[in-house]
Amino acid sequence: MLLDDLRLSEPVIEAAIDYKPLTVTPETLLIDVIALMNQKRIHSCSLSGLNSPLNGLTVHPTNSSCVLIIQQTKILGIFTERDIVRLTADEVDFRNVTIAQVMTQPVITLEQATFQDVFAALFLFRRYRIRHLPIVGQKGELIGVISHESIRRILRPVHLLKFMRVADVMTTQVICASRSASVLTLAQVMAEFQISCVVITEDQPPLDLGQFVHIPIGIVTEEDILEFQAMEVNLSEVLAQTVMSKQLFVLNPEDSLWAALVEMQQQQTRRLVVSWDRGTKLGIVTQSSLLRVLDPVQMYGVIETLQQTLK
Repeated sequence: MLLDDLRLSEPVIEAAIDYKPLTVTPETLLIDVIALMNQKRIHSCSLSGLNSPLNGLTVHPTNSSCVLIIQQTKILGIFTERDIVRLTADEVDFRNVTIAQVMTQPVITLEQATFQDVFAALFLFRRYRIRHLPIVGQKGELIGVISHESIRRILRPVHLLKFMRVADVMTTQVICASRSASVLTLAQVMAEFQISCVVITEDQPPLDLGQFVHIPIGIVTEEDILEFQAMEVNLSEVLAQTVMSKQLFVLNPEDSLWAALVEMQQQQTRRLVVSWDRGTKLGIVTQSSLLRVLDPVQMYGVIETLQQTLK
């Protein structure tokens, strides 16, 4: 899997923007807003599945689950399907209420110049617990709207590498050894526990943590064992400290899988060490664990996680 290939697969963010969102003035009656939203929903359904001759892009239904309240060029508020449900539960008479009386304000927006990828929008969705995000120009003028649905349409499995964290796929069953361990011992450990690497650590005495701090200083892998065997080296006489890979890039569990993949390709390695809680805990993330994220069998659960996050 090449990094350049993944970059070519970046979501086309323009495809997530509804450039013709529903807009009304503050004095519009709520009953008329409801009729407008329903009308656009029906029209959108009739467009689904049509193909555009331009660049082979698919024409998707535009968003009809929200209305923006505009006065001149200023966004005053937003009204969504969730608001309809809330007002219905409160038995509000839609015929005698203006949209200005029930709209949500102020409106969270995102400037188009800073909308570089869909994950900036996902962050705002989660932070403010919203489902619609107006995109505005430098002067605050409305450009369009993105929503959970529009982002779901353009997300592909590979994009979840940016969404998911290292903690989602790492293993915490890490076998460690000291720098004085022989390579033969490490090979025996790998065989016994059926693992592909051993992390070489330097233990520091506990301070206020009550347990030793394991500082990763290197790693010995099954590829190293293969290389040493090919060189006909006496593995019982070679110490870990003389053969271990010392240029470790240590990840944090909160790092994205995309960051892990980039680092793997730059370091030309198949695995990276994860450290947290000031070195008291270690983990391993491997190339195989990244690929499993893209496996169709695993993808259902991953997408379900994404859907839950966007709710």
